[in-house]
Amino acid sequence: MSSSPLRQRPALLRISMVALLLLWSLAPMLWQLYTSLRTPESLLAGLAGLGGGWTLANYSAVLQADPPFGVYLLNSTVVGALSTLLTLALAIPCAYALSRRSDLLKLVIGGGLLAAAVFPYVLLFLALLQVARQLGLANNLLALCLPYAGLSLPLAVLLLQAAFADLPVELEENALLEGFSLGQRLRWILLPLIGPAVVSTGLLVFLFSWNEFPIALTWLSRSELLTLAPAMARIAGSSVFTVPHGAFAAATVLGGVPLLALLLIFQRQIVAGLTQGAIKG
Repeated sequence: MSSSPLRQRPALLRISMVALLLLWSLAPMLWQLYTSLRTPESLLAGLAGLGGGWTLANYSAVLQADPPFGVYLLNSTVVGALSTLLTLALAIPCAYALSRRSDLLKLVIGGGLLAAAVFPYVLLFLALLQVARQLGLANNLLALCLPYAGLSLPLAVLLLQAAFADLPVELEENALLEGFSLGQRLRWILLPLIGPAVVSTGLLVFLFSWNEFPIALTWLSRSELLTLAPAMARIAGSSVFTVPHGAFAAATVLGGVPLLALLLIFQRQIVAGLTQGAIKG
């Protein structure tokens, strides 16, 4: 017996809403992909140029630039990975210690971390620039990890503190009776249980480091040391009279591929980390 039209309408409505949401989310990426495959003339022609004008020259121009585009990707990957490791190394013990407190000091520290997490770091830009000049950190790729880790640390501590707080204290008490030290309890019991939260927090730090622009733009002036964001700005402003839309779109697509792959690899951990603690029973 076939289902009635009245029953089919809610399902059709849900499918339509999901399709519209998906199209809305993917539209910027699809437009960048489309632009990267078009010649400048076909882009100017609009709909009239859809019949032709397809090209891979934009990707060739980006990949054959001096320095090669892969250098920017490598620089961003190194800075993002080291910033993430440094942030997690500092955030995990801080978050654990904060989660095991239940006094007024915890509320004060938590409030300070929340204020620091939502504070617009652009207002600290000039101060960070002065520090970089005084300490000679300019044109030092690894030096970018210090401000990136410092700016990411408050949010990372808050997220991991919430994950630690969801774990029952009885787990630690039983492990303590078995003779586990604090380091062993963290390594073998607590961290595996909050693994999804650690992964999702690490990815947030990595994405911030990957996309950060003003600090990288002013701390790095040598082309071979640039990360992806300031390198993209140079591509977009490479000419006074024309904007290389195709080359800029091609660089955007190439720069987004590693992030997309990373998110696809850790998608389960991301979802589990974001929903950890949402349901208690």
